[in-house]
Amino acid sequence: MSFIAAVKSVFSQYVGFTGRARRSEYWWFVLFTVIVSIVAAILDSALGLTFENGTTGFIGLVVNLALLLPTLAVAVRRLHDTDRTGWWVLIGLVPLVGAIVLIVFFVSDSTHGANRFGPSPKS
Repeated sequence: MSFIAAVKSVFSQYVGFTGRARRSEYWWFVLFTVIVSIVAAILDSALGLTFENGTTGFIGLVVNLALLLPTLAVAVRRLHDTDRTGWWVLIGLVPLVGAIVLIVFFVSDSTHGANRFGPSPKS
């Protein structure tokens, strides 16, 4: 799956928490969110829109809020692809260990064939 196809796929399922997402779809969308966040931070800094803490600004806040639901949805679909329930995303709330566990889940290979969350997106 290409970068543009992955971003289109995620936005076409904006709040779709059912189904499965391939590794490429998830990681291309992560790259997209990082790029958009960096651009938003640069714009905030250039336009002087940063808040008092100086780390984020109005544009960054709006961008992060707009990308929150699709990012959560694609993460849940990625977990479904590895035959795990979407509730595993909550382990990310555990400092350090949660993020490591989620990264391991996100990079692991898909289950072959259909699983309880639907048919394989590879086919």
